[in-house]
Amino acid sequence: MIDALAAEWLKLRTLRSTSLVLGVVGVVVGLMALLAWYAAHLWDGLPPGQRDRLEVSSLPELTNWLASLCLAVLGVLAFSGEYGTGMIRTTFTVLPSRGRVLAAKAGVVAVAAFCAGLAAVLATYAVGRLIIGDRLIRGQSTEALSRQLPLFLAMSLSIAMFALLGLCLAAITRSAVAAVAVLMAVWYVVPIIVNNIPAPWNERIGSILPGALAGQLAGTGNPQSVGGALLSPPAALAVMVAWVAVPYAAAAVLLARRDA
Repeated sequence: MIDALAAEWLKLRTLRSTSLVLGVVGVVVGLMALLAWYAAHLWDGLPPGQRDRLEVSSLPELTNWLASLCLAVLGVLAFSGEYGTGMIRTTFTVLPSRGRVLAAKAGVVAVAAFCAGLAAVLATYAVGRLIIGDRLIRGQSTEALSRQLPLFLAMSLSIAMFALLGLCLAAITRSAVAAVAVLMAVWYVVPIIVNNIPAPWNERIGSILPGALAGQLAGTGNPQSVGGALLSPPAALAVMVAWVAVPYAAAAVLLARRDA
């Protein structure tokens, strides 16, 4: 297993797509810094009586939302790339245990996505605090990092969940296009549909969607958000695991039964 992990880590870090995806995540952090600067500029230009009307979405949460898609695409490319080039046959020849290959890919992608996601969220928090300073802009937390860290760790777990979901979808479909299409539906389209379902089902279904789990896991879920906040932290963690375990099991079965 150690050799399999080493091989998958070598593949992942030498892929050009990995550098591109991580570069896009870096651009996201830069855009959050630009948004923080713009919000601070607006705040300074408003009369004191109107400043409480200015509201900007939480910058770390925006980074989490965008980084989830970016690193989910990385998970897709980590598997679909080998099918596209035919390298998957060599992989299965060298490592005949396909379950071990899938486990090694999942382990490497999960760790890489978690670390990249945590770095992006922390960088956004630091840059946002540096630029916004003591301006009391609605939507921006003024709590210390120690108070925010549980939420940031939950966000990073959510990003890793999306990356593993992308990896498993690529293993199931053997197509980058199909896997990314399903990811886009789960990441963006389904939450919009759920938001328009009559209450209370919109909140009940929304609470188990991937994008709503980080806040509930950290115990900071917003009842007014699309996902709501119906789940306890243990329940949110269980749902998060299920979002990975079900497609992982399907991918393992299909890999074992069909030709490369």
